Amino acid sequence: MTSSPELTPLQITVLERLVERGFRVVAFPLYATAVGVRRDSFAALLVPVEDGSFRILGQAHYLIDGNLSVQVQVAGAQQFVWKGKSVEVTTNLLVQRRQFAEELELLLVAR
Repeated sequence: MTSSPELTPLQITVLERLVERGFRVVAFPLYATAVGVRRDSFAALLVPVEDGSFRILGQAHYLIDGNLSVQVQVAGAQQFVWKGKSVEVTTNLLVQRRQFAEELELLLVAR
């Protein structure tokens, strides 16, 4: 059994700040080495950086049944997909995902 690395004081402060702003810290078993955060229908994976804080791994995700979806083109239409389930990508969802990611980025760099 492998143990998770301990969080730095800065990482703990960042996670506390995220929780204060309505984010929830969650686990995504397929990404055990990352810290998951979610709010409403969106989530992101956070990984440690050299300064002792976090950065977003990849991009923010839309959640389908609590799981990270991917955005793909299916039959000419953009879809968020997870294990055979899909949700149409709308302008509204893209705006919400961008707002989620922008706020998360700001909170990750705030000291």
